[in-house]
Amino acid sequence: MFTTRFAPSPTGRLHKGHAFSALTAWSAAKATGGQFVLRIEDIDPTRCRPEHEAAILEDLAWLGLDWETPVRRQSDHLADYAAVIEALRARDLLYRCFRTRKEILDHIGNAPHGASEAVRPGPHPADEEARLLEGGQPFAWRLSLDRARDALGEAAWTGLHFIELGAGPNGETGVLPVRPDAAGDVVLARKDTGVAYHLAVTHDDALQGVDHVIRGEDLFEATHVQSLLQALMGWPAPVYRHHRLLTGPDGRRYAKRDRSATLAELRTGGLTAEALRAELGFSRAG
Repeated sequence: MFTTRFAPSPTGRLHKGHAFSALTAWSAAKATGGQFVLRIEDIDPTRCRPEHEAAILEDLAWLGLDWETPVRRQSDHLADYAAVIEALRARDLLYRCFRTRKEILDHIGNAPHGASEAVRPGPHPADEEARLLEGGQPFAWRLSLDRARDALGEAAWTGLHFIELGAGPNGETGVLPVRPDAAGDVVLARKDTGVAYHLAVTHDDALQGVDHVIRGEDLFEATHVQSLLQALMGWPAPVYRHHRLLTGPDGRRYAKRDRSATLAELRTGGLTAEALRAELGFSRAG
């Protein structure tokens, strides 16, 4: 069955851009008689708030959307992600990285061959790692691309691909090659949260049977990392559809950090759900 999802983070109220993305996915599911999954991606304890989660449910219901229940809240399933991290560790695919963001940036600036290798800092020497562990220094678990390549084998590594039904930022569409090194030795878990975005979202898409990932083109590059994780873990690979980003009158895309008008504010100002759906190109709900 066609299954897609909308997976917001409860770090603030939804705006028009969120409404467009949610309606795009929801309408695709309805058109095929499929399932629309709502997932709350709240693995960042410093920014996510229960009141924002409640507001997300309120806003989506106001738009006329419905979804499968129960809603998966990622913070309730940290043990699931820890098990994946442990499985990757057992295969020697991860390494501890104690470097700070500043140290990584300095490494980028000093890289002799440019930034392409700058996000691949590599493991610490054994004695240094032991000293840092003994001192209780925080660390992240990074995926080693070199070890991942060895684990998959050269043929599988070079044959990685994903299917894009929409278009990337530069019009990319169709069967596209995966660039495993696009993000370097990506962080999959941090000591404070236990999991990072790429691992949590890829795990949950597989667990929930999401076979069509419909999301904004700003997440197009994330597909390379997530496709690699799917191959390493033996998870099914969904097809992808990256849609355009909604922009305001000033030409800038809607974003929480820019304090874009929220759906709640628009609702208070008298905008109806029917009018907003029509404005966004969706004539009706249901």
